[in-house]
Parts: sequence; structure tokens; C-alpha cells
Amino acid sequence: MWVLGFVGLGLAQIGQPYPQVAVLHHMPTLLFLLAFPWLSKRLDLSDTSWMCLFAFLAIHTVGGRYTYTNTPYDTWFEAVLGAGLNPLMGWERNHYDRFAHLAFGALMVAPIAELFRRKAGISFKLSLYLGIEFVLALSALYEVFEWGLSIILAPANVEAYNGQQGDMWDAQKDMALAFAGSVSAALYLLVRNTRGANTTRKKDGA
Repeated sequence: MWVLGFVGLGLAQIGQPYPQVAVLHHMPTLLFLLAFPWLSKRLDLSDTSWMCLFAFLAIHTVGGRYTYTNTPYDTWFEAVLGAGLNPLMGWERNHYDRFAHLAFGALMVAPIAELFRRKAGISFKLSLYLGIEFVLALSALYEVFEWGLSIILAPANVEAYNGQQGDMWDAQKDMALAFAGSVSAALYLLVRNTRGANTTRKKDGA
């Protein structure tokens, strides 16, 4: 996954269509990849948690290449299904950024909850709750960080970098989607864990 991360990041730079904001989008990804050997030893996460992290990294890398706002998913859907997704859904804006925030919530709960269980020794249910809380906190911090960074480093490209597309409530909607994704993931993990525990009890009682 680590090598594939570098390969994907490198491919995203070929024929870069928006070089003016590419560094802002891809620098966090590069830093994460460079720190991965150290992080993997320190955090000692399961393969599932690392897959969640790298899956989000892939989603972010694609969005970063096209500044999210211009990610051509409509073209991709049309090539596969014969029709763009926006016309099918009746959407007027590019929703790739919405998808990324939903995915962030859904993919971050597992690794965050696992960290809490490993480092703090808390219960499974409490770790999921704290995972949701951390997603909310990280989402809010990211929106503030994104705004501040774009104002300082790319004032002429704020709209392109933030991907607001004229929506004054963009940040709130992004955080709401991250919350929805985190709750959905937490419920899934809770049900799976409960079923696993019930199966184990039945086997032990047999």
C-alpha cells in the first residue's frame, strides 16, 4: 500500500491540470507517505485500519489532482454507464468533495477507534463513540485550516482550493456528511462485532 501510495501520488502529477494549487492539495499526502514507516511501527494498527487510511488517501489524491471541484466523475460514469451521474441524479454542482467528506467519516472511524482501544484500553462501544467525536473534531479543524491556509498561501485561488462552488454553507454540509459517514461506519462495526461475539458464544456453548 505504501509503494502504491507513492505511485498514485506521482501519477497524479502527470499533466497536472491545476499546478497553482497542486502543492497545497498533495503536500499532506506526501508528508503522510514519508512518515508511514515510522507511523506503522508506532501505531501498530491492523491491516484493515491501514487499508481505510490508504483508501481515503487515494480518494484525496484524485480530488487533489482536479481541485475536487473539477473532478470529472461525470465523464467517467458516462464512459461506463452511458450517462453522467449528475444528470441522472439531477445535480447541478460537482459533488466529489461531498463524497470525499462522507468517505472521510466512514473510513476514519475504524483506525481511530482501534487506536483508542489499543492505547487507552477502553471498550469497543466507547471507542466507536470517540471515533465519531474525533471525526467531527477533525472535520471542523480541517475546515478552519483549509480556509486559513488558502487565504495565506493562495489568496487568488481560494475558491478553487476550497471547492465551495458558491455555497456559503459548504463547510457545514461537509462536516454533516463526515458525521453521517462516521455514524454509518460505527453502526456497521458495532453490528459486526455483536454478531461475532454472539457466534463465539454459541460455539463456546455448543
